[in-house]
Amino acid sequence: MVDFEHSGSAGRAQPPRQLPVPVQLALSEDAWIDVIQRMDEVYADLVRYQVDLEDKNVALEDAQRFIESVLSAMSDVLLVAGVDGRIQQVNNALLRLLGTTREALIGRRLADLFGSASIDVATGLPLAVRHAAILDCELELVTDAGVAVPIALNCTARLDSDGTLSGVVITGRPLGELRQAYSALRDAHDKLKTAQQQLLQSEKMASLGRLVAGVAHELNNPISFVFANMHSLRRYGTRLQTYLNALHSGADSAALAQARHTLRIDETLADLDPLIDGSLEGAQRVSEIVQNLRRYATPQRQSADAVALGKVVRSSLSWVERGLRRKPRVSLALDDALEVWNYEGHLQQILINLIQNAVDAMDGIDDAHLEISAQADGGGACVCVRDHGPGIAEADLIRIFDPFFTTEEVGKGTGLGLYVSYGLATEQCGGSLQARNHPQGGAEFTLNLPQRVGHV
Repeated sequence: MVDFEHSGSAGRAQPPRQLPVPVQLALSEDAWIDVIQRMDEVYADLVRYQVDLEDKNVALEDAQRFIESVLSAMSDVLLVAGVDGRIQQVNNALLRLLGTTREALIGRRLADLFGSASIDVATGLPLAVRHAAILDCELELVTDAGVAVPIALNCTARLDSDGTLSGVVITGRPLGELRQAYSALRDAHDKLKTAQQQLLQSEKMASLGRLVAGVAHELNNPISFVFANMHSLRRYGTRLQTYLNALHSGADSAALAQARHTLRIDETLADLDPLIDGSLEGAQRVSEIVQNLRRYATPQRQSADAVALGKVVRSSLSWVERGLRRKPRVSLALDDALEVWNYEGHLQQILINLIQNAVDAMDGIDDAHLEISAQADGGGACVCVRDHGPGIAEADLIRIFDPFFTTEEVGKGTGLGLYVSYGLATEQCGGSLQARNHPQGGAEFTLNLPQRVGHV
């Protein structure tokens, strides 16, 4: 039996199924929770963005204050203009120079700040920097009072982040300040040169003081010899005058023979040439000593000339030995044919200082030994002065040529000898001076000289 009610209902559309009320509430809460979470995330992002923005604003303000402080502290004037020639930024130095305010300058034409003679150049500055990374020029700024101020300007292109020219940055300083600074620099340089000359003269006098006793003794010998010969020549002149008077008075042969024997005319005549030669030799020796002293004391008055190094070494050694009570044993290895074109007076002063320094280093050594050599070296010459003393402390090698540096007791040395020698060797003679400890003991100073001063 068929149930018509149920079979009829099977052919109709079924109404939607209704979920239970607890399930609907659960779905609504999940949606709200998701919305709230998303809102929290958005709010957190907003807070973070706000903090970042505040931090960047603080950094921007710090950078702005830093830039302003730098611009305010600059002593040079600074001006920034766009490619249209309008002023965009200035610093306090420019405001003080012109006697105006920042508001009065911003937006004005760059050319308005300059005098009539400089307007054309000033107008073209924003475009002129296209062709030169840095452009230097001298123009005239005009103050608000109408005073023209010469100024040296340095112009540089200002580029955007994409490398496009956006303007020009101009820095400068009034030429009056530059001239004043140059004058101060020149005065300081002149004072330095004067002080250097005083140091050189001080060392020269100190060296001469050490040599005075030897020079006096060296001059005394030939002068005494000439003085004694002059007395002999005077006596001989008296004898010859007496004999000639007897001859002209008409004395007979016997009287003349007796006078010739008594006056020892033959011995006198035989002794005249040696006396004259000896006197000339003594005078020549005095002349040589004086000339050497002049070359040593005033080398700046000399010109470069051919110098026999062997002769200069022997002469310098002789100068030092004259003032020594105990002379060291000296070994010489000299090439007497070796010549250089240089300043003999400077070379002699260098060698005297080096030899004196070597002798001082061996003070107190019983068997003091000094070695000096002068040989050709490539295209020039090399002079070595070696002592057999204790050598130079390693810590002192780098300071050995410093002014006033000395290892001697106070009052024994000026500390200028090696300093002066180094300056003369490098600046005047065109060579070099080096110091080292010899592998076999003692210190060795090497003077290298070019074949011709002024040529390497």
